[in-house]
Amino acid sequence: MKSSEFKVQMSRSGGTVLLRLTLFLLFVIHCSLFTIPAHAGAPVIKIDGSSTVYPITEAVSEEFQKAKKGAIRVTVGISGTGGGFKKFCRGETDLSDASRPILANEMEECKKNGIEYIELPIAYDGIAIMINPANNWIKSMTVADLKKIWEPAAQGKITKWNQVRPEWPNAPLKLYGAGADSGTFDYFTEATVGKAKSSRGDYTASEDDNILVQGISRDKNALGYFGFAYYDENKDKLKLVPVDGGKGLILPSEKTIMDGTYQPLSRPVFIYVNKKSSDKSEIKEFVEFYLKNAPKLVKAVKYVPLSDQLYQLALEHFSKKRTGTVFKGEAQVGVKLEDLLAKEKK
Repeated sequence: MKSSEFKVQMSRSGGTVLLRLTLFLLFVIHCSLFTIPAHAGAPVIKIDGSSTVYPITEAVSEEFQKAKKGAIRVTVGISGTGGGFKKFCRGETDLSDASRPILANEMEECKKNGIEYIELPIAYDGIAIMINPANNWIKSMTVADLKKIWEPAAQGKITKWNQVRPEWPNAPLKLYGAGADSGTFDYFTEATVGKAKSSRGDYTASEDDNILVQGISRDKNALGYFGFAYYDENKDKLKLVPVDGGKGLILPSEKTIMDGTYQPLSRPVFIYVNKKSSDKSEIKEFVEFYLKNAPKLVKAVKYVPLSDQLYQLALEHFSKKRTGTVFKGEAQVGVKLEDLLAKEKK
């Protein structure tokens, strides 16, 4: 074969291969266009906020998406209650998970941006005080002990266990707690120190409770706090401390959190719904699904459900789009949710 004939044949052969490859790629693209999942263009419900409330909202979201067979997508982030409200008050999310009521400065920010909100309690939670299982010297703590450890004046000064109580060992005190954007941080400081956000800063802080679990479980001298549900999930790695709030030693449990005897560390937790978002059919469906299925799903993730009456009242508030808060822009300690809602109803 002459070299010129060989070149022509190779050119034709290469052209055929290129043509076949092009046709194959076009076929693949064509097929992909017709096999995109139905939910790819589905409406998206955006939620962010509390790491404490996250397990409840995530459980509800999963069940809701299963029920809707992908027709509606739900995204749930964790940036802490404060971080969640920042996004919510800028209109970036449809719902905000919150482990304490909306604060006065957040209310002002929402107002400035024209964001109206519907406040819906969805469960009870208790803040658990935890130590490492190897800790054999702590049998209980008082609120006064917790204040002595966590108040701002303790920073750099209360660094050993025997500085809290002389009978405790001369060993380093390693602290783990919620980050400054966490609603748990706000409530805990209000309940123990007497002022929200008033805390020493020299401790391991995180909005991710799993990081706190790891820290406490690996350190014999550790003390930390976070939501009771996270303790319940990790009770093989942690040791729960009974707390005396002035009425004897009480351990957090479903019963003591629900009846309010675990004080001052029991509280309701919430979702906040953007009123404008609630006009959308998918948001309406999701929130109604949330409140109707909360009793079962709240319990499934180890939180304490509200009474049926309170869930019904929350549904009524949502259907009437009752905006605002029954709180006064602060984390109120020791207040019963039933009393507040009953007062508002009048």
